[in-house]
Amino acid sequence: MRGFASSASRAAAATVKPAESLNPKPLKPLLPSGKPTNPIDRRYISQIIGRKDWFLVLKQEFSAHRIGLNHRFVISVLQNQENPLHSLRFYLWVSNTDPVYARDQSLKSVLGNAFFRKGPLLLSMELLKEIRDSGYRITDELMCVLIGSWGRLGLAKYCNDVFAQISFLGMKPSTRLYNAVIDALVKSNSLDLAYLKFQQMRSDDCKPDRFTYNILIHGVCKKGVVDEAIRLVKQMEREGNRPNVFTFTILIDGFLIAGRVEEALKQLETMRSRKLNPNEATIRTLVHGIFRCLQPCEAFEVLLEFIEKNSNLQRVAYDTVLCCLSSNSMAKETALFLRKTGERGYVPDSSTFNASMICLLKGYDLTEMCGIFDEFISRGVKPGFNGYLVVVKALLSAQRFSESDRYLKQMGVDRLLSSAYDYNAVIDCLCKARRTDRAAMFLTEMQDRGISPSLVTFNTFLSGYSANGDVKKVHEVLEKLLDHGCKPDVITFSSVINCLCRAKEIKDAFDCFKEMLEWGIEPNEITYNILIRFSCSTGDTGRSVKLFAKMKENGLSPDVYAYNAVIQSFCRMRKVKNAEELLKTMLRIGLKPDNFTYSTLIKALSESGRESEAREMFSSMERHGCVPDSYTKRLVKELDLRKS
Repeated sequence: MRGFASSASRAAAATVKPAESLNPKPLKPLLPSGKPTNPIDRRYISQIIGRKDWFLVLKQEFSAHRIGLNHRFVISVLQNQENPLHSLRFYLWVSNTDPVYARDQSLKSVLGNAFFRKGPLLLSMELLKEIRDSGYRITDELMCVLIGSWGRLGLAKYCNDVFAQISFLGMKPSTRLYNAVIDALVKSNSLDLAYLKFQQMRSDDCKPDRFTYNILIHGVCKKGVVDEAIRLVKQMEREGNRPNVFTFTILIDGFLIAGRVEEALKQLETMRSRKLNPNEATIRTLVHGIFRCLQPCEAFEVLLEFIEKNSNLQRVAYDTVLCCLSSNSMAKETALFLRKTGERGYVPDSSTFNASMICLLKGYDLTEMCGIFDEFISRGVKPGFNGYLVVVKALLSAQRFSESDRYLKQMGVDRLLSSAYDYNAVIDCLCKARRTDRAAMFLTEMQDRGISPSLVTFNTFLSGYSANGDVKKVHEVLEKLLDHGCKPDVITFSSVINCLCRAKEIKDAFDCFKEMLEWGIEPNEITYNILIRFSCSTGDTGRSVKLFAKMKENGLSPDVYAYNAVIQSFCRMRKVKNAEELLKTMLRIGLKPDNFTYSTLIKALSESGRESEAREMFSSMERHGCVPDSYTKRLVKELDLRKS
């Protein structure tokens, strides 16, 4: 297809930006209010807190209004420091500059995550001196954040050692600090040490509270020692600490870890008797836990019975069951559950419903699935663009075009096609179903609505037309592509080359390949694989071998079809040894040979009079997990007949 490169000037002109855009006006460092813009501010702050006199410079810059603070900016600085010490320095300054930030729990969470990701940040004598010299100090709240990060990093002994010396930091033991240490020890998998600290609390005049007990109960439940958890619950009640929703959620999880499903379900009854309403975490813990400790079918039966007995369950219960059914690919059960809960008026959210539909598509009757889909839409479910598209793709694959058109029409009525991305996705699934004429109607529609087609749009059409070898249509799409100012890429050229090869216009295909290189576009694996396969199919073995070598030289990996084509070429040239070497290469790089690979070699070895090696090749085929097809079996049977 000559003349393709001659249009390059049009595409190139369309991609050149005006000269004035190459010289943008410099950004002003400050906003009219006197506060710097965030991108400059963050880099500026990072430079300051890397200095030894960071606290002095920060104070000076803030007083001169060269640094402005807001919640989002403070979080951004804390999150984007490579050195956790810098995050600590900035937090110390911010929390002492404005008391609002000292009370902000979300900042403490961000700081703890920074210490965990980039840490550990240890309290050396040098660091403590630096903090004292700055005029700041480590508060109880900040110490809790540090202890929490050490716990997440598994530094149980260090947590214990620091806590034993907190008096040197000017702190006194408190219930809050004890809770932080016990929690860190539990997270560090040091439950014995956590119990030791729990027992030491009273000697320091610190009384365990509900948080203390919940932390310990969580620790023993993770180990599956639920009886000890029950003992702790009784002890906390004796001391006047009433179990809350979190306590029972932890117990439910513990019983399920221990495989005691009935007792886990009884905890919900206990909660009701105490007038405690399960929250979403409780329900999710119960459902996921039952699926975790029972076989999926058994878990579904238990939960279905439980739900039928408890008609006033939160919607999250239904959502979570559907999520578990979908993740376990239980299509039949998903359909049954949707019907039963639908009768109760349950309407899932879009994401849950779409996940359920994907599950049904994998293992349920398509007609019945469409019936459920339509039924829930009539009840108010909004599947959204992705939900409809999944069903459309399934119907197109089944060649049920009239039904797919009905859903596509509904997508238009619901105004779900609003961008080039949406139209491209629809056009892609239609082209893959070889309904390019229908896809062209959507191209017209998107242009009528003022949505410009992109390179992806045109490449999708090229891929669809090339699969049919429709050179005329490909040429038309190329003209539109260039008229819209799009610059062809490797996908564009590969599709054109594929079309020309399928149309048996091999010379034009290689001319296009040459133009591709002239455009400075590097061919990829797909480009080479197409040319290798079609060169072999036309008997041009020399060219296919050269392309194969060039491909490997460029660091690209041929696929199994390219290997098969070259192996077949070598066998036709009576170079069976070369073909065998390629087979060894395939196995070495983890590319699985198929029946075509083995049958080609078996036939070549047999025709060369090497029957024993042909039988060994057949045995090797089975050893490498390739199940022989009828043609390969017939070749081996002929070998046996020849031998007899």
